[in-house]
Amino acid sequence: MTVVRPVKHMPGKSACAERLAIRPPMLTHQGIGWCLDAAKAMLATATIGAAAIEQAGKRMTRSPDFAREHRRSEAGAAGAGGEPSAPPAQRGAGVIAIGASAGGVEALRAVVAGLPPELPAAVLVVLHIPRHAPSALPGILDRSGPLPAVAARHGMPARPGTIYVAPAGYHLLIRNGHLELSVGPTENGHRPAIDPLFRSAAVAFGPGAIGVVLSGSRDDGAAGLTVIVERGGQAVVQDPDEALHRSMPANALEHSASAHVLPAAKIGALLGELVGEGAPPLPLPHPDPQLAAEDETAALRAMTSEAVPSARPSGLSCPSCQGVLFELDGEPAPRYRCRVGHAWSPGSLSDEQAVVVDQALWTALRTLEENAALSLRLAEVAEQHERRRAAAIYRQRYEASKAEATRLRKLINQISPTLHAPAPDGSDADES
Repeated sequence: MTVVRPVKHMPGKSACAERLAIRPPMLTHQGIGWCLDAAKAMLATATIGAAAIEQAGKRMTRSPDFAREHRRSEAGAAGAGGEPSAPPAQRGAGVIAIGASAGGVEALRAVVAGLPPELPAAVLVVLHIPRHAPSALPGILDRSGPLPAVAARHGMPARPGTIYVAPAGYHLLIRNGHLELSVGPTENGHRPAIDPLFRSAAVAFGPGAIGVVLSGSRDDGAAGLTVIVERGGQAVVQDPDEALHRSMPANALEHSASAHVLPAAKIGALLGELVGEGAPPLPLPHPDPQLAAEDETAALRAMTSEAVPSARPSGLSCPSCQGVLFELDGEPAPRYRCRVGHAWSPGSLSDEQAVVVDQALWTALRTLEENAALSLRLAEVAEQHERRRAAAIYRQRYEASKAEATRLRKLINQISPTLHAPAPDGSDADES
């Protein structure tokens, strides 16, 4: 007969263990069998519990909310200088570069909302913003879709499934799987600008680069998108008819006719498909000396436009620094850079020159009015001192300056509508 001795409950001791407090010398074969059966039952219970815990953990980690928060915590660790476990994006793994300007925030929110939660590519975003204004865009995009969005920092690894937003006053570039912020020369009057981002993505990823142009004015992004396509990458453009400002998408389409054209709300899903299609690593194209030189210029390396193979003096001056502009090969033609690297696409240069002409006219008007006021004052002083001849000369100068100012006002009134007319955006390129 098996004798089981009751024991006093001990803290941390399970009820099953208390039941099995057995005095070994008095065990019979039947008692041993009973103990073995009890032990097997306890083992089975523990196994079932462990399996249930494991399954629950798997369900939790598979949920979109968990994946989203996990990636967000990793992105935050990277931004704070930590070392998350996910490796940075490598060449051939794919990168998505998105550029937007006026009307671009709503378009960006729509794109981000449609991105898949497990996107196997980093997303780099440039939105034209004033250079000294803090950007709220990372927070807006972080709340708009399943992927975490953070402000880009110099040296951060570009991790798949994370959105990186260019800060004010810096070009956003990507090199060797890491982000680079540059105070290089402005392009089309902007820093951050879209073309430098697109060029660096084309250099680093070749066929694995995807460029996206959204709503905006002028033509920033058209040249960079052309480079991405030339090096085997993919181009995606927001439908100009849907964009709040159609100029940037229309100019991009004029020079990248093979681009996918979609409403902003459908672009996110398309990007997931395009990145999935490019999963096998693709070889990078042969180096392009002009592309490499322009990429180095954007990064503020020791490079001048004279070193660009196709650069030739144009006889035009740079609106940013008044230096000589060099004309470069490539689309959209003609493209220009000054000696120190300020870059201009044709539409942006034309618009900027219109601004300079407008400023020159108003400066001339101000100068004439000031000259008239000075001449009148000198005539009054001369008359007080009875210097009649000097007074007459100053009166003549006053009348001449006032007459010229009146004519200049009429000229400004005539040409201002032409100067400030909307720039052509390529939408009527086929019309005769």
